[in-house]
Amino acid sequence: MVFNGTALSTEQALKLYEWNAQVSAAFFAPLHLCEVVFRNAVSEALERKYGLNWPWNTTFERSLPNPDRGYSPRRDLINARNGQNTTGKVIPELKFVFWEKLLTRRFDDRLWTPFLHTVFPNHEVTLSVPEMRNKLRVLLENVRGLRNRIAHHEPIIARDLELDFKNIDLLINYRCSDTAHWTYKNQLVTPLMELKPF
Repeated sequence: MVFNGTALSTEQALKLYEWNAQVSAAFFAPLHLCEVVFRNAVSEALERKYGLNWPWNTTFERSLPNPDRGYSPRRDLINARNGQNTTGKVIPELKFVFWEKLLTRRFDDRLWTPFLHTVFPNHEVTLSVPEMRNKLRVLLENVRGLRNRIAHHEPIIARDLELDFKNIDLLINYRCSDTAHWTYKNQLVTPLMELKPF
């Protein structure tokens, strides 16, 4: 195996593989908290606009993209709410990408201009609402990419894991600094990153 231009022995490659598995596992708790915190923030914005039962609001449903090919937020919502009777049961059924797709310009007037500062109280005050919303989208896209690599047992050794962890921390902190602090205090990612064998 070659890593960063260096040929590794079988033993070295196994150490790197083991470290990759350990740090991937360590990322699960911060990723879990990030996803829950983020989707709850977006759900709060949706609730403020469309009411407590926003998953069944036809105006909201019609506002969602529904492409013939690829991922459809509208179809995802319809499928997620099927057989559910509360918003709290629908939220975890929605794909992670659903929340990312709500961070586009098409939702600025409905969601982000009126509610971004409320649901992300620790936002960057120097950024306009569209700039901050786009920053959230880029961060979430990066975090979702990391999550998907880990979930599919793909290596993450070539990623900038410090940046990945910082992105998770930022997303949580924009919503709640106490939760970000608690997450950091209880995570194992940063100590494991220091143990990278090569």
